[in-house]
Amino acid sequence: MPQPPSSAVATLVLDPAAVASSFREEIRREVATLAEPLVVAGFLTAEHGPSATYAEYTRKGCEDVGVRFDLRVVPRLEAESAIIAANGNPGVHGVLVYYPVFGTGQDAYLRDLVSPHKDIEGLNAAWARALYENRRFADDAQTKKAILPCTPLAIRKLLDAAGASVVENARPLAGKRVCIFNRSEVVGRPLASMMANDGAEVVSFDVDGPQLFTPAPADGAHDVHETTIDRAAALAQADIVITGVPSRDFPHVCAAEIRENAICLSFSTRKNFDDDIVGKAAVFVPRVGPMTVTMALRNAVRLYRDTH
Repeated sequence: MPQPPSSAVATLVLDPAAVASSFREEIRREVATLAEPLVVAGFLTAEHGPSATYAEYTRKGCEDVGVRFDLRVVPRLEAESAIIAANGNPGVHGVLVYYPVFGTGQDAYLRDLVSPHKDIEGLNAAWARALYENRRFADDAQTKKAILPCTPLAIRKLLDAAGASVVENARPLAGKRVCIFNRSEVVGRPLASMMANDGAEVVSFDVDGPQLFTPAPADGAHDVHETTIDRAAALAQADIVITGVPSRDFPHVCAAEIRENAICLSFSTRKNFDDDIVGKAAVFVPRVGPMTVTMALRNAVRLYRDTH
């Protein structure tokens, strides 16, 4: 049930750029120690729109930390051959594709075409399997950490900065209840899995209805269940509310629906929260963008070190 009105709280509006800056300083120091310039190739098939904007953010992010960014604008029918060539080019250390390319299932094929050793977005099925099975390392000796998808990883780091996690714990989100609106294979589903693997109970909503992600026993993977919980009940009990619905028709999450002092975060390209969230939430994170690029660059450094 919606929570009763209460006195306003002093909501912290968290700037992702400020959080990203500390990570970029660390990346900058690591890049400076590498034996050769770190090169990231980006493939863009639309010269305008959100993809082009993301490419520009990537260029600025690379310049900021000393990474060489090679943006290649290619016709979409040439994207496959361009990715294959980059996979085989030892002078390219990271590959980033700006989706949508086709806007169909063919994009999933392209995500899996990127070599896992150069997949700085962490979208290849090999990395997805590691995440869903809660395998934290890419090797049996546990010397190489698995790569996580950059946008869900960015969200997790922002939640850490917002005080949602007990970072030093093995399960930093143990006991937390989470409500996520978005279950895409790129962000929503991997994010729910990451949070359940870290101990949270997650209700995930999309157009096909809700699912419940629950933590598994220690050293195991999370479980996913069908559930009949509705939006009102999920929001009323959630310590953390995350939205990523790119639709004008999505009913905005408002203050009356959430718990006082909940942490709220939006990664949507459209407004998902009412303005009155500020004054009820403890922390509001209105966007994720700068952190996504930063986590992709962090992945690039890790992949380079793991393969050289």
